[in-house]
Amino acid sequence: MATIIIPADWIKNWEKSGKHEFVQLCKNLTDKTNHGSEIKEIQSALYELCWQVVQGNLKLDLVASVLGDMMELRDDMPSILADVFSILDIETGALEEKNKRDHYTQLVGACLCYIPEAILKERLDPETLESLGLIKQAHQFNQKIVKIKTKLFYKQQKFNLLREENEGYAKLITELGQDLSGNITSHLVLESIKSLIGCFNLDPNRVLDIILEVYESRSDQNEFFLSLIKSYMCEPLTLCHILGFKFKFYQEPNEETPKSLYHIAAALLHHNLIELEDLYVHLMPLDASIVEEHKRDISEAKQIARKLVMVVLPSEKSEDKEKEKEKEEEKNEKPPDNQKLGLLEALLRIGDWHHAQSIMDQMPPFYATSHKAIALALCQLVHLTVEPLYRRAGVPKGARGCVMHPLRNKRAPQPAESFEDLRKDTFSMLGYLGPHLSHDPILFAKIVRLGKAFMKEYQSDNKPEVKDKLEILLSCFLSIADQVLLPSLSLMECNACMSEELWGLFKLFPYQHRYRLYGQWKNETYSSHPLLVKVKAQTVERAKYIMKRLTKENVKQSGRQIGKLSHSNPTILFDYMLSQIQWYDNLIVPVVDSLKYLTSLNYDVLAYCIIEALANPEKEKMKHDDTTISPWLQSLASLCGAVFRKYPIELAGLLQYVTNQLKAGKSFDLLILKEVVQKMAGIEITDEMTSEQLEAMTGGEQLKAEGGYFGQIRNTKKSSQRLKDALLDHELALPLCLLMAQQRNGVVFLEGGEKHLKLVGHLYDQCHDTLVQFGGFLASNLSTEDYIKRVPSIDILCNQFHTPHDAAFFLSRPMYAHQILSKYDELKKAEKGNRQQQKATKYVSACEQVMTPVHEAVVSLHPTRVWDDLRPQFYATFWSLTMYDLAVPQAAYEREVNKLKAQIKAIEENPEIPLNKKKKEKERCTALQEKLQEEEKKQLEHVQRVLHRLKLEKDNWLLAKSTKNETITKFLQLCLFPRCIFSSIDAVYCARFVELVHQQKTPNFCTLLCYDRVFSAIIYTVASCTENESHRYGRFLCCMLETVTRWHSDRTVYEKECVNYPGFLTIFRATGFDGGNKVDQLDYENFRHVVHKWHYMLTKASVHCLETGDYTHIRNILIVLTKILPCYPKVLNLGQALECRVHKICLEEKDKRPDLYALAMGYSGRLKSQKVHMVPENEFHHKDQPARSATPASQQNGPGSTGKPAINISKTEEGASEDGDRGKEKSQGTTKPVNKANSAAAKVNASNGNGALNSTKVVKDDKEKSGKEKKEKKEKTPGSTPETKAENRREKQRDERAGKEERVVREGKEKTPKAEREKLKADEKISKEDKSKAGNGEPMEPSRERDALKESKSKEKGDRSAAAGSLKSPVPRSESAESERDHKRRKLDSHSSPSHSSSVKDNSNEPKESTSKHHINFNSVARSKSREREMEKKDPENTQGRSKEKKEEKDRKERKRDHIINEHDLNQESKRRKDENGTNSSKNSKSASPSCDSPLSAEKEKSKRSKSSSKEKADSMKAERTSGGKKESRHDKDKSEKKEKRDSSGGKEEKKQYPLV
Repeated sequence: MATIIIPADWIKNWEKSGKHEFVQLCKNLTDKTNHGSEIKEIQSALYELCWQVVQGNLKLDLVASVLGDMMELRDDMPSILADVFSILDIETGALEEKNKRDHYTQLVGACLCYIPEAILKERLDPETLESLGLIKQAHQFNQKIVKIKTKLFYKQQKFNLLREENEGYAKLITELGQDLSGNITSHLVLESIKSLIGCFNLDPNRVLDIILEVYESRSDQNEFFLSLIKSYMCEPLTLCHILGFKFKFYQEPNEETPKSLYHIAAALLHHNLIELEDLYVHLMPLDASIVEEHKRDISEAKQIARKLVMVVLPSEKSEDKEKEKEKEEEKNEKPPDNQKLGLLEALLRIGDWHHAQSIMDQMPPFYATSHKAIALALCQLVHLTVEPLYRRAGVPKGARGCVMHPLRNKRAPQPAESFEDLRKDTFSMLGYLGPHLSHDPILFAKIVRLGKAFMKEYQSDNKPEVKDKLEILLSCFLSIADQVLLPSLSLMECNACMSEELWGLFKLFPYQHRYRLYGQWKNETYSSHPLLVKVKAQTVERAKYIMKRLTKENVKQSGRQIGKLSHSNPTILFDYMLSQIQWYDNLIVPVVDSLKYLTSLNYDVLAYCIIEALANPEKEKMKHDDTTISPWLQSLASLCGAVFRKYPIELAGLLQYVTNQLKAGKSFDLLILKEVVQKMAGIEITDEMTSEQLEAMTGGEQLKAEGGYFGQIRNTKKSSQRLKDALLDHELALPLCLLMAQQRNGVVFLEGGEKHLKLVGHLYDQCHDTLVQFGGFLASNLSTEDYIKRVPSIDILCNQFHTPHDAAFFLSRPMYAHQILSKYDELKKAEKGNRQQQKATKYVSACEQVMTPVHEAVVSLHPTRVWDDLRPQFYATFWSLTMYDLAVPQAAYEREVNKLKAQIKAIEENPEIPLNKKKKEKERCTALQEKLQEEEKKQLEHVQRVLHRLKLEKDNWLLAKSTKNETITKFLQLCLFPRCIFSSIDAVYCARFVELVHQQKTPNFCTLLCYDRVFSAIIYTVASCTENESHRYGRFLCCMLETVTRWHSDRTVYEKECVNYPGFLTIFRATGFDGGNKVDQLDYENFRHVVHKWHYMLTKASVHCLETGDYTHIRNILIVLTKILPCYPKVLNLGQALECRVHKICLEEKDKRPDLYALAMGYSGRLKSQKVHMVPENEFHHKDQPARSATPASQQNGPGSTGKPAINISKTEEGASEDGDRGKEKSQGTTKPVNKANSAAAKVNASNGNGALNSTKVVKDDKEKSGKEKKEKKEKTPGSTPETKAENRREKQRDERAGKEERVVREGKEKTPKAEREKLKADEKISKEDKSKAGNGEPMEPSRERDALKESKSKEKGDRSAAAGSLKSPVPRSESAESERDHKRRKLDSHSSPSHSSSVKDNSNEPKESTSKHHINFNSVARSKSREREMEKKDPENTQGRSKEKKEEKDRKERKRDHIINEHDLNQESKRRKDENGTNSSKNSKSASPSCDSPLSAEKEKSKRSKSSSKEKADSMKAERTSGGKKESRHDKDKSEKKEKRDSSGGKEEKKQYPLV
């Protein structure tokens, strides 16, 4: 108690200052008003002072005087001091020191004059009182106390009860029941009641009970009775007991507590006449039983839900029905009323929210409001609370509404005047209501409208000081939406209006908030309330019923049912529907059609449910084989595309989901974006386009829409606009593009580590296709300003965002086109000129202004050395143009216009169509027709402008710093290959661009080399492609082959489009084009040889890929072969080789890899159908040359040698040709000049180790045809140039050399026997025929071909059977076949003239030395091997030649035939020599050929030296050839014999030119 301690100096100096200080302290304490706490402080001060006296520290009289003075400070000071003495009495009585007790007794005695005796007798111990003399004996005093207490507490006073004395109570009832409208007040009535109690000796408690009974019957007189009870009642507990007895009376079964009793109890609670805690214990049922009941309700609800989900057998159904009946009978026995809920309702009715809230807190959540009466009472209270604010801010225009009268109760919650006021009570009331707001749809609408009004204020008010309050209110509204509005909507039955009203609020939230609300609603809300558990189960059951019966035929009826069900519980319905769609994708179409009766809120919920289903972590997005995407994901993606296109659903959430997945490095969900863009924008991405569709895709937008897609997707304007708006509003357009471009490589290098190669390829294709599709959508739908504003420059895209170059240019290309057109329009407006020339000039100027920064930007994309070969202008031009710029698809335009005309005609002829509809359809078709025609005209003008621009630019495209080979390498590496596999249109573009560059006569661009590099090295390209890239690459090759085939098929076309073009120069200098030199041009027949060689290289690569056994190689090459089938194979034996190998694939893969088997079977069938269009090899190109003429080329220039660097050999060519001429002049034993093409071929093969250069063997001297041509050439070429002079000198030397050779021939003719002269005559005759052929444009047959023709006769069984074997099994070249060919070539080489060998040696020396640093010379390797094999073959050849006795008769016939042919050859040769001397046109005899040797002249020289007869010569040749042939074809002897009988003479001449390696 001693909270105040008197300082020691006060005690020491009591008389001087201590007394004064103590009195002042007491006065200060007395002046304080701390709600009773000052009494305790005064008691503490007095206790300290008295304790000092007891201790003996202060004198008794000094303290007594001070205490006497203090009695004046307060009226109750004597009582306070008596309390202090009472405490000290207890404390001193327990002390052992007697003196302290004496000091205490003396102090109390000194103060008797200040404190009344009655107070002391009441509070002090009897013994103390006896010692003070206040009582006589303590013992008697104790007895007296006991008697008084017994009388007070244990002796009952008898009152008159109602039955004993009813007059007093009758008067009491009369008094209480009188009319209270006058001046009668509760005070007057209370006085009358007191009189009655006193007069009739009435029981006061019974009187109180009667007052409550009357109040219960007159509950409208609240003020009177409440004031009366307040005045009458002395103890609140008594009133609680009386009320408790009343409530207990109604707690019997089948009893119902009257509402009037609840009302008076609520009124008494509201006016604090009783305490809730005191009354609550009298109410039933107990809280524990309420909790048990709630748990029981939840378990029953869950059990019902399980039953609805489970499949129940008929027998079990009957048992369940019986149990349900029993439960219903039990429920019919009405339990006692829940008095707590009754009291709660009464409290809510009068507006006592404080006490009502306390009662609800005692119960489980939402237990109270699950009773409709309480929910309605609480709703009414909320109505009254929000009424003023709703009238001010929430009432929509035109609505009147009913006016709500406020409660007269001043203690009720205050009505809200502002949104801030809602936080006081309204939000908490709504929180207690929860899902049971569904009982009052009007209040639901009011709350939603208030939310809308708040969101408008929130979005418009940006003041920082108000923002925090608004944020708090926003979170409150979100909580109300989560806990109240959405659950209430679930319990409302089919209220579409409330759904739309709620969407009016929700659409103002960001989609992140909305989706979080939907997630809570779907996954948590339904499990927290028993009613919602039942509703969920019923919804699922109903959804199953509808989905089982949903078909295309009953879409309308089922759609209405789905709409009705979705108004209240969309999350549950859509969750089930999506689960069904994931299993059965054939439901997508009817489901999408049936969703047309949904509300806007339901569409938004559907979007969330789709995203949640896509993001389900429990589902694998791959099949178990890890090679394909799971069907459920594909089904959901298809649904996305269809739903988002057909219905106005917000796309932001879905697009952001895809973006987030890409950020996380996951590309599976790009399938969704692909479907959405395809359906909403009508942009398809497929590599299975027909040629007509592909042609249409090169036109304008209208032509693309009409003829470019498989399905005519109309009415995409609105949906594509929605997609565009979603992308722009949320700034997702560029991020999606960049993420997709980066993810392409991420699929391979980040995702692809553990995934199956097939899946990685599929994901890469999906990522790439979606990028192309999405970029196309942006290019066609975004305005110029939007596009330019969002897409950065090319260098930023590549260097900063690390976008691959092909994708970066793909995104930038539309921007360049937009900018050029905009600039062009500006220039046209600035200077008004209608002439076409002026327009073209302005267009070129616009291109320069736009593209110059691009040219500067692209320099940073590649190392500096790249620009030594290509100009940035050429690079940027290639990447910035499209097929739209290069050509007008006039056939496609015409085709679509004709379709529309036919459609108009069909409409006119159809009598069933109504007239108004006919008119509309005809107008639509006519408008489309006009649009197409206008678009075609516009594109035609554009293409002309572009071609004019390219014509001006072409001279600056390619530099002359390095060889053409290096230029082509860079072009292929940086331009052609990356773009040709980007898209199908780009594949066509690449092929057409190459053709355009050729047609423009671009300097330093070798068309031959470009085509050769493309066709000769496809193995590695094919192997590195994905499936879709293989389709594109095949399409590219097909377009390239189309061009080549067109040139190959018609000499006129070839001469028109290729002759005198720099692309067909065979001198690969880096200098400019000398167009007048026909010697350096490739003639038509040699071009046909080259095309055949390309076909052969394609066959070789194809067979190699098919034989690898690798899945990717086989799949890709089959795709490529299928694509190029219209143009390849055209040669019968190549087609047979492919057919054989593909057939083997079919057999091998039938049970192993079904997809490869299907591809192979498909290709095999189509290949067989193409067989009728194939031709024999000798029809494809002039096939009288031996097979080995191309053998060295194929050995040197296989796919493995395509990357060998070219060398500048202009000087080498001139020097080599001169050396060759000198060598020929010195040699006198030659009978025929060396073919110039051989030396050129040797040079080019050595210097350029790629397949293209095989063509150079046949291109050197094709244009030297006659003396007349030479004169024309001289007239065209200025004589002042050094090159012309050098050419004239070379021609003179050739003439002199030809004369010398002719003399040698005549001398040899004189010396040779008759047989030899006959041979010469035959040769001369053939040479005449050759000359006549050359004059007609056909190539002359080279000498080696004629020699091979003779040898082929003697080698029928051996060599031809080997060739047949090689066709049947074309890929592995057997060692024997290789050695035999090498041996034949080596033997002929050894008999060639010294002049020829020296010429070849001189010509090929320098290039071989330079190129040996970079690659292996395959020719030298092959020859070294052949020499080794020759030494091994000499002896076996002799023995094999002697062992031919069995076939002696047959051989004799062969020799006789050879003898005749040799004589014929010699005659022709001598005649040809005479003609050459007469016309001075020896150049014509040097026909271009792929062959490298001149075996005929070698044979003649040999015959002169040996002076042997022609028969002996033929015998030796025959023995040599048959022995080699036998060795080669020993394993296939039977087949060769059969084939020999079958083959015709033309077939005998056929031979495999390019052996398969």
